[in-house]
Amino acid sequence: MARKDPVELSEYEKQRQANIAQRDSLLKQLALDAAQAGLGPGQKPKPAKSASSQKKKPAVKKVKEENLPRRTSSRIAGLEADSEVAKRKAEDEYVAAKEAEKVKRQRVSGPLDLSEVVVAGKEWDKNENFLVDLVSRGANPYERTFGEQEVKNTTDKELRTLREKMSGLELYDGFEPNRIKITPERIYSLSFHPTPEKPLIFAGDKMGNLGLFDASQTKATVKSENVKSEDQDEDEEDDDPDPNITSFKLHTRTISSFQFSPVDPSHLYTASYDSSLRLLDLNASNSTEIYAPEDTSLDEPLSGVELDPHSPHILYFSRLDGHVGRTDTRAAPTTADVFELSEKKIGGFSLNPSHPHFLATASLDRTMRLWDLRTLSGSKNARSSSSSRLPTLVGEHESRLSVSHAAFNSAGQVATASYDDTVKVYTFDDMASWAPGRKLIEREMAPSSVIRHNNQTGRWVTILRAQWQLRPADSVQRFCIGNMNRFVDIYTSRGEQLAQLGGDGITAVPAVAQFHPTNDWVAAGTASGKLCLWM
Repeated sequence: MARKDPVELSEYEKQRQANIAQRDSLLKQLALDAAQAGLGPGQKPKPAKSASSQKKKPAVKKVKEENLPRRTSSRIAGLEADSEVAKRKAEDEYVAAKEAEKVKRQRVSGPLDLSEVVVAGKEWDKNENFLVDLVSRGANPYERTFGEQEVKNTTDKELRTLREKMSGLELYDGFEPNRIKITPERIYSLSFHPTPEKPLIFAGDKMGNLGLFDASQTKATVKSENVKSEDQDEDEEDDDPDPNITSFKLHTRTISSFQFSPVDPSHLYTASYDSSLRLLDLNASNSTEIYAPEDTSLDEPLSGVELDPHSPHILYFSRLDGHVGRTDTRAAPTTADVFELSEKKIGGFSLNPSHPHFLATASLDRTMRLWDLRTLSGSKNARSSSSSRLPTLVGEHESRLSVSHAAFNSAGQVATASYDDTVKVYTFDDMASWAPGRKLIEREMAPSSVIRHNNQTGRWVTILRAQWQLRPADSVQRFCIGNMNRFVDIYTSRGEQLAQLGGDGITAVPAVAQFHPTNDWVAAGTASGKLCLWM
């Protein structure tokens, strides 16, 4: 019988056998290398040949000795190895361990004092319990905390009359609030024009836009203006037009604050995170820069601006890096005296309207400080606009958390809002008689009123600030502040709530609230650029 020719292997089989051969060769080489290094399984290293093996042996014995199980010696205890006493002892220990484990896992039904159950961290002091604030931090939209019933239950006649008056302010009905989009982006600053003849509201937003809304307009006047401007037939006109709103791009970043000149209401001074102060002249229809760092690459965001009512050419401004500056509008735009009043952010400051040499600052360092600008200590740095000179620190008060803003009224009182969920009012009597260099003790710096108020705005709502009515017609000092439940709260300087303004169509928190200087008008702006107005 003829022999068959061998079957030719496929390419796959050839590759498989080649891989097997390569693997066998690699394993043999590894075995040879291991044998040469003295690591082979069949060889036992001699103690005299390798110094490393001599060093490893004691370490291995030491580890074994430490890892030996800890047992109670029956021999040392005088017990026989297999005696009944030893068995009972082992059983008792086992039962005790089981009971202890059962107790640890058993539910505790009675009350617990946190100071007795602390397992990590510092000891618990219920007097410093920050968790209390968390109860009020959640916003409850449209849930009132002050209303008609509180007004009716007021026994003081004067207070009741004032509450009825302020609670009687009605939401502007010319246009719905969600249709009055005064700025394209989130509102950071807002104010009335000082004229008492009609409500003109200005608002600055996150992107440097300044919006203007005339609340004296009606839908009828808007329709007629639209017909004239667009040259369209009356039959084609919109029966429900949007309000006429004008906005200007004055800055490249957030307009954090602005103020009208006390001597010329056509002049509006704006401060921005783009590090500049600008003057908007409404009559001349132009905006000019009046202060900015000489080096354009410097980033020195401004958080506030105020004019000296006695010297209208002098402007004060605050920066987010803890500095406060003073500049003269008649000097070069890069000229300013700058004082470092805090190591952390200054969120807001205010001059006393009656005695503008007194300055109040609110800072991220949790303090409200009172300064006297009449006396400066230190020396000026000739090479820099910054100064080592500082105003006299009259006194300071520290809150539990950061203080967002400080605002003076004409009676010498300061209102602050802070993240410890309080609004505080500080009363400083007879400031006109204070001599330069006057110092206040801790008791004199304590707040005269403390109001519980939810100030937890979070990331998407502008920080709440208490803002006074500058010149109230009835001389009753009062301020307004936004409410996280979509209202605006109004309080007296004694901490008595007068009203909680709300209404239909308010779909966001009216965080940036402001009084008209003299009239009982209140405006507030939201994070969506919408305007709410009560008159």
